[in-house]
Amino acid sequence: MASTSRRFVPPHPPRNAGPVPVWRGFVGERARTAVYGWSERAFSLPHIKRKVFGYNVLIPLEPDAVQRVLLDNAANYVKPDIVMKLLRATIGRGLLSSDGALWRDQRRIVAANFAPAAIDALVPVFARAAGAADLEAGVRDMAAAATATTMRIIADALFAGDARLISAAAMDHITAALEGVSEARLQALLGLPLMPWSLKGKRARRGQVYLRETLGRVVAERLPGGGPDDFLGRLIRALFDKFPDEEALALAVDNAATFYLAGHETTANAITWTLFLLAEQPELQAEAAVEAAAALAAGEDDADLPERLPLLRRILEESMRLYPPVPRFDRQALAADRLGDAAVAAGDIVSIWPWLIHRHRALWDDPDAFDPERFRPEAKAGRHRFQYLPFGGGPRLCVGARFATAEALTVLAHWLRAWSFAPVPGREVRPSGMVTLRPAGGLPLVLAPR
Repeated sequence: MASTSRRFVPPHPPRNAGPVPVWRGFVGERARTAVYGWSERAFSLPHIKRKVFGYNVLIPLEPDAVQRVLLDNAANYVKPDIVMKLLRATIGRGLLSSDGALWRDQRRIVAANFAPAAIDALVPVFARAAGAADLEAGVRDMAAAATATTMRIIADALFAGDARLISAAAMDHITAALEGVSEARLQALLGLPLMPWSLKGKRARRGQVYLRETLGRVVAERLPGGGPDDFLGRLIRALFDKFPDEEALALAVDNAATFYLAGHETTANAITWTLFLLAEQPELQAEAAVEAAAALAAGEDDADLPERLPLLRRILEESMRLYPPVPRFDRQALAADRLGDAAVAAGDIVSIWPWLIHRHRALWDDPDAFDPERFRPEAKAGRHRFQYLPFGGGPRLCVGARFATAEALTVLAHWLRAWSFAPVPGREVRPSGMVTLRPAGGLPLVLAPR
């Protein structure tokens, strides 16, 4: 445990003794929150098998099996058809939703933008956005503040600061698009057309249309040459060099949507959960604030700033263990395989659940407790590389992992130096979300200047 912190077990959904029926995943809280409804047994089993509307689903929970899916036999495990159907309306065939040669071509195109030197050069962008955040003394929704800040960073770092991407309307439409996934998921599983029927579904569809149209205009205004020498400009030029014009244009919009959505939502959630954990532990927060002040005194926005924050880095990493920004991701087997003792048939869905793996009793001591000491170098050295998956793993490890980590550390350091954060008395904090994991209803905290 950290030197000044008592044992702290942050909230998680209630757990029954036995498994929850599959149908419960489509009604009530389970339909709104992916991590809700798991049994106690799920956190100690080697794997879980389920039948979901005709799909065989295997959930491997042993790191060796996860490694086989994500690395050793990764070519056998692709994005499932049902996931592609769900993603197509928002991010098309971009990097996140493609496979095979198309994925490899796009990965090569974007990788240079996320090389270490490129990320180092962006630390001043992270610092400016942190300093420009609309924070003041009193109660403030830090989930909204984190989202606004990471939206600003993505807009400035990747899209030349386009104001259309940081508007209140854009934020509202993104929230609506993400919250509508549960309805679309049920339709996709039943083989039905993705037609919104509820108010939430209709809002989600409007959100998808708004984002695609807005980003389509952003890309179109850059043609034919791509415009400035930023991420989007380089992306457009590389795609038009590689693909026919019509396909290149579609992929440019697809990838703009991919990096805009994935590039800010998950990092905002990681920042938010870290602030929650620190607000609940004032002594640890004070320790992290002292470290942040010292690190910033040596340089407000230089490339080495994240490296001067070892305690804050451990806290962030433990935050992403307890509340992984993406609690699940899926693959589909192309051919038969074995994952440990479990047989996999062609067409089976293999579902990777960081939420379960990060809290598994066979992998972690006292797994529900917050303990950033787990992430000291000596502790990490003895750990299986596939038991901690905040950014996925294998060839498809998130290309923006270094970007997101440096961004979160820089924002947190600036905020902790300037402000103290305390819980709102009596307010329950619980995780919610089907795609990403965020606090239900935001995260109001009480801010006071340091």
